[in-house]
Amino acid sequence: MRFYLLLAVMAGVTYLVRMVPFAAFRKKISSAFVQSFLYYVPYAVLGAMTVPAVFYSTGSAVSSAVGFVCCLVPAFMGKSLIAVALTASGAAFAAEGIMALIK
Repeated sequence: MRFYLLLAVMAGVTYLVRMVPFAAFRKKISSAFVQSFLYYVPYAVLGAMTVPAVFYSTGSAVSSAVGFVCCLVPAFMGKSLIAVALTASGAAFAAEGIMALIK
C-alpha cells in the first residue's frame, strides 16, 4: 500500500512540474527579463548539480579541486566538451599520482 501511495505522489509531482508552465503561460512571453531568466535556468541547475559532485568524484578533495581548476582554462577558451573533460580527468589523475608518491 505504501508503494502505491508513494508512486501516486511521485506521479502527481511529476505531472504538476510539467503541466504548470503550460497552464500558467498560455501566450508568448514578451518580457525580455523573463525570457532571459528562463533561458539561463537550465545552465544554473546543471551547474548547481554538477559542481558539488565534482569535489566528491575522486578519493581526495585536493585532486578534485586540481581537476576542476585545470578544466576552467580550456572551458573558457571555448574548447570542446571532450577536451575539457580529458583535461580535468588528466589533471585529477596526475594529482592523485603525485599525492600517492608524496605519502
